[in-house]
This record gives sequence, C-alpha cells and structure tokens, in this order.
Amino acid sequence: MWINSLGIPKLLPMPSTFYHSSSMKKLQNGFHFQTHTRPRAAHEPVNNGPIASDKLIGSNKGAPSVIIPPPTTTPSTLGHYLARRLVQIGVSDIFSVPGDSNLTLFDYFVAEKGLNLVGYCNELNAGYAADGYARCRGVGVCAVTFTVGSLSLINAIAGAYSEDLLVICIVGGPNSNNYGSRNILHHTIGLPDFTQELRCFQNVTCYQAVIDNVEDAQWEIDRAISKCLEESKPVYISISCNLVAIPHPSFSIQQLVPLSISPKQSNQMSLEMAVEKAVELLNSAVKPVMVGGKKLRLAKAQAAFLELVDTCGYAVAVTPSGKGLFPENHPHFIGTYWGAISTTFCKETVEIADASIFVGAILDDFESLSFSLTYKKNKAIMVESDRVVFPDGPSFGPIIMKDFLWALSKRLKPNPTAYENYRRIYIPESSPPQSEPGETLRINVLFKHIQKMLLSNMVVICEAGDSWFHSQKLKLPKSCGYEVQLLYVSIGWSLGATLGYAQAAPEQRMVLFIGDGSFQMTPQDVSTMLRLGQNNIIFLINNGGYTIEVEIHDGPYNVIKNWDYTAIVNAMDNHEGNCWATKVHTEEELVNAIEIAMGDENDCLCFIEVIVHRDDTSKELLEFGNKNAAFGSLPPKPL
Repeated sequence: MWINSLGIPKLLPMPSTFYHSSSMKKLQNGFHFQTHTRPRAAHEPVNNGPIASDKLIGSNKGAPSVIIPPPTTTPSTLGHYLARRLVQIGVSDIFSVPGDSNLTLFDYFVAEKGLNLVGYCNELNAGYAADGYARCRGVGVCAVTFTVGSLSLINAIAGAYSEDLLVICIVGGPNSNNYGSRNILHHTIGLPDFTQELRCFQNVTCYQAVIDNVEDAQWEIDRAISKCLEESKPVYISISCNLVAIPHPSFSIQQLVPLSISPKQSNQMSLEMAVEKAVELLNSAVKPVMVGGKKLRLAKAQAAFLELVDTCGYAVAVTPSGKGLFPENHPHFIGTYWGAISTTFCKETVEIADASIFVGAILDDFESLSFSLTYKKNKAIMVESDRVVFPDGPSFGPIIMKDFLWALSKRLKPNPTAYENYRRIYIPESSPPQSEPGETLRINVLFKHIQKMLLSNMVVICEAGDSWFHSQKLKLPKSCGYEVQLLYVSIGWSLGATLGYAQAAPEQRMVLFIGDGSFQMTPQDVSTMLRLGQNNIIFLINNGGYTIEVEIHDGPYNVIKNWDYTAIVNAMDNHEGNCWATKVHTEEELVNAIEIAMGDENDCLCFIEVIVHRDDTSKELLEFGNKNAAFGSLPPKPL
C-alpha cells in the first residue's frame, strides 16, 4: 500500500527493462517482478563493513557482540535494500530510538557499510538531529517505532517541513497481518485503526508510504526518497516489522537503478518576460538594493545570487534567517534587514531605495517584525523558488530562481549608489566598555568576545531568544556557517540540531548559544554528544527564565527552576573525560574560559554556563517583544 499527500496514486517512470544479476532473467517494468511463489525464508542482515558492535555509535566496549552473517555485495532483503539506498543518497548517520517494531530493521542499518546508527535518548531530539544533519549534508534520516515513537517525533518533522529540509522519517510499523484485522495493539490509543499515525504525518510531510507487502516495497521506498529529493520536504516511510528480513528478487539488483527525479525547468518565455520587466525597473532606479533570504539554500541559488551582486554592485543585505547564506566579507554586504531592529544603517539603506529585489525571502510575522517593514513595496521584486512576482501584480512562472538570477546578471547595469550612500552614513557600533573587576557579566560583553573567537571552520547555531538578536550583529568570517529556526521556533531545537550538524561535518566546530529555559527542554542531547565524542562549544545563558517571553508578556510562568547546569553536564560525562564544563560570572572568567575552550580543551565538548542578570537583554529584544505583543493583542475584526 502506498499513499501520497493527495491520496492519488501515480506511476514512477523507470527504465523499461533490466536484468536480475544472478539468473540473467529479463525483468519487466523496473520495479515489479513476476514470481510464482512468495519467498518464505527470512534472511539475516549481511555485514557489508566493520563489525556491527563497532559501528553502533556510542556502544560500550565490552557489551555483548552482535553476530553478523558472512558479507555479501548485493542486497537481498527489504532492510538491506533500504540501508543501501540511504547510503547511495549520501546518508551516513541515522538518528534512532529503538522499539520492538524496528529492532530487526536496525540490525540491517548497523550491518551496512558506510552507515552509522546513532542511538538517541528520545524521538523528538532525534528529529532535531536529523534537521541539523540535513542542513549540512542535504538529507537527514531518523528512525523510530510505531505511533508512540513517531508521534513524539512529529514536532521536529513539522519544523523540518517549515525549513524545506530533506528528512526521511522511518517508522517500524506493526506486523502486516494486523492491517485489516480487529486486533488492538500496544503503542496505539486502543482502537483497531492503524492509520492514526499516517493521518498525523500527512500534514507535515510531502509523501507517505506504508509498506505492508514486499512485492511493492522497492517501488515504494524509491518513490518516497524521490519525492523527498524533488520537493525538498520530509517524507514518511512505515515498514511492517515482519517484512524487513524477507528476501525478494527486486532487492537483489547488484547495481541500484537510478532514482527517478522529475527535473524542474523554467518556462523560457516566462523567464524572458520576467527578466525584461526586472531590467526595466532596476536599470531605471537611482539606488536599488538586493536582499537575500533563506530560500536561497532551497533553490541552490547562492552562487547565482553572488554573481548577480558582483555584476550589479548593489548594496546587499540578508533577512535574519538568510544570515550565513551570503559571504559577509563581501565588499557590498551591509548586514541584516529586520525592520526597526536591523543591523546598523541597514534599515535606512533598504527602505530609502527606489527599487529592490528580494531573493528567497519569507517575510512572515517574525521576519517582518510583525509586518512592520516599510521598504517600498510598490518598487520591490520578489524572487521565489519557482516564480518571480512584480510589485504591480503580475507574476511569472515556472521560473527556477537561479535561472532568473543568471539571466538577470547578464542584463543589469552596475549601480553602486545605494552602497556608496550606506558608506557615507555608516558609523560603526561602539564596543561595550570593559567590565570593572568583579562586575556581573553582561550579554553584550559576551558577544564582544564571541566575535573575537569565531573562525572560518565554525558554525554558529542560535536558539530562540536574545541570542537571535546578538548573533545577527556578528560578522561571520569567510566560510563560517550560521543556523537558526526562525519560523517554527520550537524551543530546544538547537541542541539536537547542533549534534546533527556536527555529526554531518566533523571537520567543523559548532558554537551554540542557548538559554536555560530552552536547554531544559532537550538536555539529553549533551549525553549523546559526549557518546559521539563531539567537540562543540555550548554557551548556556543562564538568566533564570524565558526572557523572550518576559519581553512579550511577563508573568510568574516565565520563571523556571534553576539547575546546576555544569554539574548536570559533568554527571552526564560520568568521569570519562570527554567534556570540560565551567561557570563564568565576570568578563575575566569568560575570557579565560574561551582561551581554554579554544586551546587545551579544543578536542572535547566545552560547556560554558554564563550567569547574567534576568533583565539583561538587547534593545532589539525589547523592540521585538513590544511589536509582537501589540500584534498579538489586536482586537477582533467587527462582524
């Protein structure tokens, strides 16, 4: 059985014929094999690489060994086929929580060469890790058990959907014989209806496949993965637990058939008309500007955007969630455009421009500061992933974003006027003064020293809160990454995302900023980081509560129980020597802690708890809170 997001079956075009390697029998229609009898024998997972107990990330030495059958070079079962497909698309880590319906499948993941099974403390955090992994590697995978595991996971999948991330959610489903029966199973809500989980995932994935027979399994797996790659959204694959180890001829193809991905192409006439109209508006402007947004990553248009900037010489800004997608050492970069809380003089430059082109920007209520942006909307071109929208109403599509940018770069005249104006009015923000001896550490002082420590091989990850606003002011070195979840805003996301990103890019060092309230949502991730031997630097900002909520609407519910965070982290390490944790109260202690994290403790996880006053916030957070509170308290429209 397979179901897509619209409930409409579609055929997957594939090569018309290929051959089964062992019998050389001609196989028709690519994915469906005609067999007279259904195979009955169950095959054990094969070892295609190192011993499984060594490949199970975080396993304790001395634990019972996992017996692996002799190696083979061709997949023969559903479990082996799925594992091999995941490796083929570039996945090397699966973030997982074991349950009774996925254990056999996990044996195959452990056995597959090039695939690591990362054991996780809970399903939600595993989903956050897959989110972070996908941001770096392109595709992330998480695997959990039926219903009780997947419904815990679903919040993270919703966040990945909002960010256009390719996440494959694999669920170990019930025995295929239970479908259509009146059996009531554990891990359900007590009804003999096993579609509850599926219905939930239909709203947060672009495609859903429920595999309850081996005859269609290969086709369904490939279809789901193809849809994930095509639409840049999460997909859901449920596999009946009793099918994983069953062989089928379709799983025994030595050379995997290429996935069928529908190519996306621009309509040439629409493209030409859009370019012509854009050239007419932009070339006649006196001081045009460009603004890049987060959809640049989805559209793989960063190189095209950079070439257009180099060609036209416009001043260029980014939206807050677009930070890190454009090199901040570029001579015409002017900062983050975020309305009244933009970086220095960026707002003025963008909003006095007589023409602008927003590329990949999503101006939701947070990105637009409660829809308060005052750029000239009647002179703004909005370039989306698959269309171009002009200020007087018309839109042209389908147009691939990078096709439009490449074509436009050949037609625009150089015009650096907006950038020259910016340089004339620009006055650098003054650095906060050095603290007095023993003075309580301030957050602006913290970020002054963060700026000094950043390197090109680092990735800055920011949790929801005041770190959003301070981090926007950081000048990222060349190749330094930046990640934030500004649309879905699930607090606690950043710990798992940091772990996942670090696992995808071990040559880079993660620098995470997280508040105490967010940390209390997902602290188990630190334990998994320690198991993995990651060397992330975590700055926990301890101000005694949900400060961002305080500035929107204060109340006793924004105060949380204070933890001894460094003691908790040390307890997780359990004297194994994989982390270094410290508290800092003053600027002098902070400087010393950063020197140690960057020096003697460079190879281990560094946890720095920063103690600050409850009311120590940026002026940007105060403005953000006021705007958000006013927007949320608008009176109802009259009936």
